[in-house]
Amino acid sequence: MLVETLIQNTLEMQGFRVAQVQMTHGYLEAVLVPDRRYSPRCGLCGKRAIYRDTRPTRRFRHVPLWGIDVFLNYAPRRISCSRCGGVFTEDIPWASGQRRFTRALMVTLATWARVLTWKQVGRLFRCAWGTVAAAVDEAIQHGLAHRDLSEVTLIGIDEISRKRGHVYVTNVYDLDGRRLIWSGEGRGKDTLREFFEGFGPEQTAKLVGVCCDMWQPYVDVVKEKAPHAILVFDKFHIVQHLSKAVDQVRLDEIREKGASHKELMAKTRYIWLKNPWNLTSSQKGRLAELEKLNLKINRAYLMKEAFRKFWDYRNPVWAKDYLDKWFWWATHSRLDPMRNFAWMIRRRQADVLNYFRAPIDNGAVEGLNNKAKVIIHRAYGFRTAANYIRNLYHCMAELPLPKTMHSFV
Repeated sequence: MLVETLIQNTLEMQGFRVAQVQMTHGYLEAVLVPDRRYSPRCGLCGKRAIYRDTRPTRRFRHVPLWGIDVFLNYAPRRISCSRCGGVFTEDIPWASGQRRFTRALMVTLATWARVLTWKQVGRLFRCAWGTVAAAVDEAIQHGLAHRDLSEVTLIGIDEISRKRGHVYVTNVYDLDGRRLIWSGEGRGKDTLREFFEGFGPEQTAKLVGVCCDMWQPYVDVVKEKAPHAILVFDKFHIVQHLSKAVDQVRLDEIREKGASHKELMAKTRYIWLKNPWNLTSSQKGRLAELEKLNLKINRAYLMKEAFRKFWDYRNPVWAKDYLDKWFWWATHSRLDPMRNFAWMIRRRQADVLNYFRAPIDNGAVEGLNNKAKVIIHRAYGFRTAANYIRNLYHCMAELPLPKTMHSFV
């Protein structure tokens, strides 16, 4: 197959043709000319127009062939458009505006930017970091305009730390589609309100369930903007709070009993916090020895394991009855961390029990958050929240890319 044919088949070139291709200074240089069978189109409205004159030759960079850079040379025509009422440059279908990269190359850069850092993509294609960023921006704008959110009924809300110093980004995920649908800087009420404003009242009305942690600003905004949706507290974060309470009992007991007890409890933290089936054989042996002693941490551990059974219920009435019994046990345990956890659950009991009306959790969100952390590590961090959020949209929102004549990736 001739190189001319390859170029012709990988570009939108109706009304144009490849006149010649030659190797110059290690590059493939292609000369494009108008196909006289077609009239030029207006660059503003796309209507067929009358030729006026020709502008100087422009050079466009195309997707490399066999690692060889390809350049397209074309002299754009100026046309007189009766619809727009003036003289304009013709429509050039393989490029956008004044950009000197073909649409196919921009989509190729954006595609590689989903798996590599922008800097690595720039090195691979021998272009500037800013060019890769522009390709990503174009892909995101196209994807946001053409994505389908009509089937979103369950969403998960969670924050992720972007860098040290309590700098957070709030992410909203489609739990069924396992994709990011919105990301914004901060984790306050205004941040989440911004999501609902962009999501729109019609789409918000379709929401059946919203899963989030017990962060009060999230809870307040969800109840304000989507009061009809079932608010479910994330099981993962509830268990995380319980684990912190158990560990605090261990620390308090060490402080209370002094150095000898500290030696006894050395390297036991994860014995109390792990699931029993995840313990190693040596940890199981150590746990059996510690359970024979009259330790406060033993009682906290038993309460933690008993609370696990709460999630096994299917009927909210039976679940509430079990939770009430567990609450009495915890509040009469004389263990302050466990009492504090129990009262935290009691204050939010109605929303905690919503889990049994809509058994959803942020398991998918935690997985997606881990993916977001990989994006941070892959790029060794981002200087600005805007760049980080752009990467999240591009890599995690499953946005459709602009269509091209040929897929190069």
